[in-house]
Amino acid sequence: MLVAPYDRHVKKTKRRTGKGVEAAVPRELEPSFTIDSPEVRVYVGDCRGIVPRLPEAGKVDLIFADPPFNWNRAYDQWDDSMPREDYLRFTEEWLDGCVGALADHGSMWVNIPDDTAAEIVVHLKRRGLQMVNWCIWHYRFGQNTESRFISSHVHALYFAKDVGKRTWNPGAILEPSDRATTYFDPRTQNKKEGKAGMRVPMDVWYGPYWGRIQGNNRERRANHDNQLPEAYLERVIRACSNEGDLVMDPFLGSGTTGVIAHALKRRFIGVEFSDQNAKSAFERIKKGPVRLGASLGQSTAIHPARKLGERSAFLKGIDKLEFDFAPR
Repeated sequence: MLVAPYDRHVKKTKRRTGKGVEAAVPRELEPSFTIDSPEVRVYVGDCRGIVPRLPEAGKVDLIFADPPFNWNRAYDQWDDSMPREDYLRFTEEWLDGCVGALADHGSMWVNIPDDTAAEIVVHLKRRGLQMVNWCIWHYRFGQNTESRFISSHVHALYFAKDVGKRTWNPGAILEPSDRATTYFDPRTQNKKEGKAGMRVPMDVWYGPYWGRIQGNNRERRANHDNQLPEAYLERVIRACSNEGDLVMDPFLGSGTTGVIAHALKRRFIGVEFSDQNAKSAFERIKKGPVRLGASLGQSTAIHPARKLGERSAFLKGIDKLEFDFAPR
């Protein structure tokens, strides 16, 4: 169950019902926290009631959503242990609100684990959105278990209302290609498209500053569960919006989306159910990011660069290798 009604965040006016009983009627939205330039507005309440009433409904350029996973985690006032059917209904309701808020050229990202990713993909496709990428955020610090393989990823679902109209800035997020940094392949320095030796990141995301935000991390915000790294949001916001665009996060949480959006001169709207979390996130937005730009242009190659002569030796010896694919 939710602990507060949808409309706790609105000013109320009174009117007479047909039976002569006064009833509270939503009149206008009022943000709890604001910054003038670049504009930041943070609303406290349930995003299902707030997002459809925003004056910018249908005009949001980029939405990033990291909803509660329903894993019974501590989210202050939020109940994170709904019955499965209730959670799926809640998911469809907030997704529908975001779809309605998105501009025709807008993009939407959803950060979600395995158990609800498929349902979200199906629902957004039914609502007419087009999938651009099904990315994976990979981290090395997973919850230990011996009953199954250890979880080490979350899905980053990338949708657009119209792929052809969406904002897409690949040049803002390029990283060194393995061909250049590891294999010394001259073809990458002579390619006709893009930038020599560079590439758009692959759809599995990892590398320096991409891990989970643990207690001793410089980015760590106290009393926030499941905080996302700044590198994650910086990639999304740089790639899918421009300066002055409107970015929205319906589950503000620790405030990472707002921190990066504001630092990159985007306008921002955040919605957070918890008064306490909203205040903490807003203070973080005012303070600014810890590692803005630190992850840009870094190689994510898994293997170290080959030593001089190693590549030619490898090519000469490859035909001598024997491969045994027999089952064991």
